[in-house]
Amino acid sequence: MKIITNFSPNFSKKTRAKSHIKFVIIHYTGMQSEIESIKRLKNPKHKVSCHYLINRKGKIVQMVKETNIAWHAGKSKWQHFKNLNSQSIGIELVNKGHKFGYQNFSDKQIKSLIAICKKLKKKYSVKRENFLGHSDIAPLRKIDPGEKFPWEKLSKYNLGRWYSLNPKNIIKNKKKSRNMFFRNLQKLGYRYFRIHKSSVHDKRVVKSFQQHFLPNNVTGTIDQKTFEISHFLTH
Repeated sequence: MKIITNFSPNFSKKTRAKSHIKFVIIHYTGMQSEIESIKRLKNPKHKVSCHYLINRKGKIVQMVKETNIAWHAGKSKWQHFKNLNSQSIGIELVNKGHKFGYQNFSDKQIKSLIAICKKLKKKYSVKRENFLGHSDIAPLRKIDPGEKFPWEKLSKYNLGRWYSLNPKNIIKNKKKSRNMFFRNLQKLGYRYFRIHKSSVHDKRVVKSFQQHFLPNNVTGTIDQKTFEISHFLTH
């Protein structure tokens, strides 16, 4: 696996211990070109960066050393963690995103991503379920890597959680319930909602869950299938 370097000045100067790295967060660049994306990730004015960028041809560019804290996650929550920059490695995939013409991720891009994620998983003992998208940890602000990202494929390499639609796991006549759904999401690690109180933010959180686990049905509505998947993932 060939990695070239093109370092960004945008990172926290204090280094971190290897044991502090617990998550890998996947993003898309959401800009019109690779060149523009790299410019932004290197511009001190923007105060954003990532550890690795993978272009459409599968080329891997390291922009921040793994021991340094890159600025990619921002305001975020997962489980009991807040503002996940210090506990994570950020990987940007070159993709125009929803604003400029959302693309399928290329096969070469995903192949390189899987290779580097497998390496990071082994090196830092990252748990399978701790490979996440930016929208998982910041559902009120972010929608990347989006519904075209192949989470199911990554799960076959033990990168990211997935579910098994085993009929034996289906509880007969299990009626969907908003509170039970959000209780399941809380078990998974999602935040930014209250289990017993509805909020205007609920739809954004549901959409984030659907983008990850039900990409053909990103409605923001807790339908039966969405509810069942949340159940399969937590039982």
